[in-house]
Amino acid sequence: MAYLLSSRSTQTATPSTLHIRDAFSLDLATRYIFVALIPCIVMALVNTGFQANLDLAVVGIDTAATWRVTLLDGLGIGRDPYSLLADVAHGALYFLPVLAVILLAGALWERIFAKFRGRPPSGGTPLIALLFTLSLPASIPLWQAALGMSFAIIMGREIFGGTGRNFLNPVLVGLVFLYATYPRDMTGETVWTMVDAFTSPTDLALVGQEGGGRVDWLATPWLHAFVGLAPGQMGTTSVLACLIGGAFLLYARMISGAIVMGMFVGMAATAMVINQFDSAGNAFIDVTWYWHLALGSFAFGAIFLATDPTTSAMTVRGRWNYGILIGIMVVAIRVGSSSHLDGVMFAILFGNMAAPLIDHMVVWIHIRRRARRLG
Repeated sequence: MAYLLSSRSTQTATPSTLHIRDAFSLDLATRYIFVALIPCIVMALVNTGFQANLDLAVVGIDTAATWRVTLLDGLGIGRDPYSLLADVAHGALYFLPVLAVILLAGALWERIFAKFRGRPPSGGTPLIALLFTLSLPASIPLWQAALGMSFAIIMGREIFGGTGRNFLNPVLVGLVFLYATYPRDMTGETVWTMVDAFTSPTDLALVGQEGGGRVDWLATPWLHAFVGLAPGQMGTTSVLACLIGGAFLLYARMISGAIVMGMFVGMAATAMVINQFDSAGNAFIDVTWYWHLALGSFAFGAIFLATDPTTSAMTVRGRWNYGILIGIMVVAIRVGSSSHLDGVMFAILFGNMAAPLIDHMVVWIHIRRRARRLG
């Protein structure tokens, strides 16, 4: 008897003898993306620990005695910010608890909806959990992380029927919920640092605070920001790590290069146009395109979030327009908003909502051109 080949091997009989078998599945696609995320995970551990150890060096151990510090000292690892082992170990003590809580919350809601519908779980929750964790600040309270993941699974995916039926990226739905509900804990402007009683803003916040849009005064050089050694969300700071993962996904034909390039073209062109205007007290007007690339989560969003095949445009020209629109929106939000300085997640969500209309217009224009050509 023939069986329908599915990502979860449900052994459901096909209604006819004619069907197609393919080795590609949701599980295989998920494994490819997990592999591509390895550089971002490594940088999340290194940079989170590096920033935490730097903070400890500033405030002193007596002021910042936490269970993580006690554990590191007890194991003899230490807190030297220029020790790779100390940075990775300290970063893991922030990253892994958040990931574990988010995985548990996502699996719980996935099972609840699967039991309610009387069918196997949707799948894909571990990938959503990992992307969600990488997009969060290390200092987020664990209960907020669980709440955001719950909102992402329920309102971003399951309410529409499960994996493949949602029109918005679940990761971004959960992030926007947290940003709107707990902006102080999510923006990183005051709570990026992981050490109690000590706060330091992200580079995006510092640019917004400095009149004239100068970024050369930042403590973080551009090359360090490009590599990812800068304050920010745990796994989104490294453009280099994102490019390595993106190159792998492009080679495996798992993402659309048109979307990624479209976002870059839209961002760079908009930044260069806006640079021609008088800053008039708005610091972001003078920020160049290469700093827009290095600051915030632009590269992470372009490669791992905007390219989600379920929520992005499907036509070839539509993908270019979709990417360009998101790139324009990123710069527009950064220049025009004083509350949400990154702008990447809001821009991609706007692109998700516009994607069906973009595809519709591309097809409609193509049909009209064919009609005129054929008389």
